[in-house]
Amino acid sequence: MLYACTEHIELVLDVAVDEWEVAPKIEKTTDDNDATCSYCGNKATYTVAK
Repeated sequence: MLYACTEHIELVLDVAVDEWEVAPKIEKTTDDNDATCSYCGNKATYTVAK
């Protein structure tokens, strides 16, 4: 599972497709989620899963 902020969502999607070779599932994170972006460490807006 990867996490992305609004700035890095396209990068995370590209990486997910390259690594998993399937279309990922994208969901908005909830306000109570403490996840951080996999690339910059800012608060994650999206969860990207296989």
